[in-house]
Amino acid sequence: MPVYKKILVAIDCSPVDEAIIEHVSSLALQLGATLHLLHVVHSHTLDQERYLREQSVMTLARFEKILRDAGIESHAIIRSGEPEKEILREIEENSYDLLAMAMHGHRLPERILFGSVSRTLRQKATIPLLLIKPVK
Repeated sequence: MPVYKKILVAIDCSPVDEAIIEHVSSLALQLGATLHLLHVVHSHTLDQERYLREQSVMTLARFEKILRDAGIESHAIIRSGEPEKEILREIEENSYDLLAMAMHGHRLPERILFGSVSRTLRQKATIPLLLIKPVK
């Protein structure tokens, strides 16, 4: 039976993140797992990247506090670049047991995100992928 002790959680700083945190925190409590919250800043300008990075820091800090208050160990990671490439790079560079992410939630239309990031990760990730569809 697989053991999931180190879970990478892809956060896209969208409204569905709350639901993702709720699901993975429940999983982490049951399994005694550590959550690694990853947000990839994807921008085309330096000013935009600075702003998005600041927003990411605040969002991830808020989630870390929620998890800490629930007794769950967590770590925040911020990368810059194309989301699918940076998520795969993070998986490659560290020994995660599971990748969890939303099926949608980014500010792009759902089919575009599901058609690109999720599909790429389903095909190329070297660890199990848990896709969470938040309830509307």
